[in-house]
Amino acid sequence: MPTEDVRTVRESRSDYSEVCLPNDANMLGNMLGGRVMHLVDLCGAIAGMRHARSAVVTASIDQMTFLHPIHIGELVMLKSQVNRVFRTSMEVGVKVLVENLYTGQIRHTSSAYLSFVAVDAAGHRLVLPPIFPDTQEDQRRYEEAAARRARRLADKAKRTV
Repeated sequence: MPTEDVRTVRESRSDYSEVCLPNDANMLGNMLGGRVMHLVDLCGAIAGMRHARSAVVTASIDQMTFLHPIHIGELVMLKSQVNRVFRTSMEVGVKVLVENLYTGQIRHTSSAYLSFVAVDAAGHRLVLPPIFPDTQEDQRRYEEAAARRARRLADKAKRTV
C-alpha cells in the first residue's frame, strides 16, 4: 500500500486530444510524423509533471512505428502514464489512437516509451518520489520498464565507447 510520499500510477495518467488540421499534414493529407512525435512528447511530459510536481525534460524516446496514418479531420487521442520511477528519471508510456469522427472507428496508430528527468528552476535534477502500480497491468508495465531501462543504458554505454 502506498505511503504519503509514494504516488500512484493512476495519479499520473493523462489524456490529450486534438483534431488533425491541414497545417499538421503532409501533401497526402496525413499528419506529419514529427507532429505526432511532438504530441507524444507533450502528453508524456504532462504525465511526468503530474508525478514529479515539477518541470520535466525529455531524456530519450524509444523507437516509434506508425501503424496507420492520421488523416485531416480525424481526432488524435493520446494517453500517457508514468510506468516506473528510478532515482531522478522516470519512464512514461504514451499510446496514440485516432478516431474517425464520422464513423466512430478508433485505431491504435503508435506507442512510445519516453524517459523524463525532473528538474528545478536552475535545471538541476531532482530526486523523484516512488510510484505505486495500481493494477496488475500497471505492475506488468512497471516490471517491463526495468528491462527497457537496462537496454537504454546498455545502448548508451555502446555509444560512449
